Amino acid sequence: MSPLAELLPPGVLAGLLRFAFGLPAPLRRLVIGRPIVLDGQRLHPEAQLLLRLQQLAGEGGRTTTPAADRTAMARSTALVAGPAIGGLAVRAVTMDGVRGRLYVPHGLADGSPLLVFYHGGGWVSGDLDSHDNLCRYLAAEAGVRVLSADYRLAPEHPFPAATDDARTAFEWAAAHADELGVDPARIALGGDSAGGNLAAVTALHAGPVKPVFLLLFYPAVDATARRRSRELFGNGFFLTDRQMDWFIDHYAPSLDSHADPRLSVLLAEDLSGLPPTYLATAGFDPLRDEGEAFADKLAAQGVPVVLRRHAGLFHGYANILGVGGVFREAVAEAVGALRTGLALANARQDIAETG
Repeated sequence: MSPLAELLPPGVLAGLLRFAFGLPAPLRRLVIGRPIVLDGQRLHPEAQLLLRLQQLAGEGGRTTTPAADRTAMARSTALVAGPAIGGLAVRAVTMDGVRGRLYVPHGLADGSPLLVFYHGGGWVSGDLDSHDNLCRYLAAEAGVRVLSADYRLAPEHPFPAATDDARTAFEWAAAHADELGVDPARIALGGDSAGGNLAAVTALHAGPVKPVFLLLFYPAVDATARRRSRELFGNGFFLTDRQMDWFIDHYAPSLDSHADPRLSVLLAEDLSGLPPTYLATAGFDPLRDEGEAFADKLAAQGVPVVLRRHAGLFHGYANILGVGGVFREAVAEAVGALRTGLALANARQDIAETG
């Protein structure tokens, strides 16, 4: 039987979602049931409500075909991303064959910082549209230009196609800084999940121009190990253990490639050249522990890093800007880190220029 989410028009589902989140707290508690406490963490009531509604709609954890997964991601994004954020000029760009989308806040002067952003989706799903509102939010709230890169997807284009496209996008942005209206000395990289992986890998191999900051939401950084968080949160918290296997089997079907640092960037011997990093994890995320291990390794090798665990949230929260204040608050914190990181990069540049 088709799940409810496939039977009702998106507008109706979005209305039901807003209605549920608008219920008085006692009624919401009746919907979500008993609090979920696991590994010393309590799932935030708004996160639990969203997961409960997903369960009631028959969504979650299904993997069929890449085409079906892409359709499901587009449908779910339309429900939770919220109305398009305005106050921006948005235009398409092409970066040596890689499609992209540039977001410029109205009134932002030339010579601004730039964030090159890579979307998540397990290297199989996601595109410029799936992360459009997140990129709008980052640009509008941080006061920077954002360039979203639409890398090739697996299984049509397996590893390392996405890695190659991510590097192409960054190098193109650096080479066309004047055309984009950005300062080539203040280019940051960012991404969520698989996109966070691509941002970290691109930063590791960048040269001669290097990014000045990394903004990582729950990145996938190690395809070779199963950590404790994957066992704890691999079922029932949006991203499942089964989905993770499905994604990696499509993106990197050869086991020999799983230890390649262009995929498992955590395994790279030397990470000391990476820029200052803000890395956010979610407490109820199978990827939590590998992301935090990556932050620990960065710190051990002398990279300034801020690790932030949002203990009550689950994987994918950065795209949930349209419902529940807790999700938007988590992204707002990342925006503050981005603004600070870019401001410090500017200060370092001024000091270097003045001797």
